[in-house]
Amino acid sequence: MFTGIIESFGTIQKITKEGTNVHFDLESSLAAELKIDQSLAHDGVCLTVVETKPNSYRVTAIDETIKKTNLSQWSEGMKVNLERCMPANGRFDGHIVQGHVDQTGTVKNISDQDGSWLFDIEYDPSLGNVTVEKGSITINGTSLTCFNSGLGKFSVAIIPYTYDHTNFHQLQVGDLVNLEFDIIGKYIARIVNGYPKG
Repeated sequence: MFTGIIESFGTIQKITKEGTNVHFDLESSLAAELKIDQSLAHDGVCLTVVETKPNSYRVTAIDETIKKTNLSQWSEGMKVNLERCMPANGRFDGHIVQGHVDQTGTVKNISDQDGSWLFDIEYDPSLGNVTVEKGSITINGTSLTCFNSGLGKFSVAIIPYTYDHTNFHQLQVGDLVNLEFDIIGKYIARIVNGYPKG
């Protein structure tokens, strides 16, 4: 389990395809502390460490993960938000995050608010995901609060610290972002709507 509080960046050094799998080699200040088989959230996607070096490590994504996240748009030199799993005795600073991306969204607008930034995000509402005003959302692994919530859209405000210490500073209009919707909201939606027929 994660909390959506980003610890560090990983910089993509190399991308290697092997069959339908893709290996990502990343440089990070966390590398020396990582262990093989450890779960690590990358832009909100839980991936398993398969190789470690003093300053870098490797994770592997399967085809299903590539298709349902923004990993297909990753490129060498790009910064990725990193968060290790929450320790059992840790402080719960964000909200419950599983590292299971529900769908991608698109950055529709970025507004400089003279001290903060406003990001407008749109997503396909046909998958049944919803946000609520002042509710939690995870964007690229970052725990944030929604406002201007509507069908298939919402906004978030990014303060300077978050802007500088996550990869929000490299996002541009049109970019895909990974969205994980609030787990409590997802359970309530399932209870109310039931399972899809078919």
